[in-house]
Amino acid sequence: MTPQKSKVLAKARHKRVRRKVIGSPESPRMSVKFSGHNIYVQFVDDSTGRTVASVSSLAMEHGKRRANTQVATSVGELAAAAAKGAGISKVVFDRGAAKYHGKVRALADAARNGGLIF
Repeated sequence: MTPQKSKVLAKARHKRVRRKVIGSPESPRMSVKFSGHNIYVQFVDDSTGRTVASVSSLAMEHGKRRANTQVATSVGELAAAAAKGAGISKVVFDRGAAKYHGKVRALADAARNGGLIF
């Protein structure tokens, strides 16, 4: 598969997910973004367009900067704690263009174990 085709497929996957996932004040959208080095999570209320809470792997001490499953698990736990601090217990999971396996699944499972309801 050429790099151009994979970008086109990722963009289509992202549009398909965002068409179905809409956050509200009662259950904000838990948006997940992966770069090569870091993992970012935001809780977004789409009715007002505000970010309610956010967390990333930038603040963590995890040696080499890597966006792997171990770091994703830690970020998922931090995200659950940040959401609980903001009074959020129920969320809608937005994985973006990422497929639901590996670090995406590890982050989601850690957030569920932290008390978030998807």
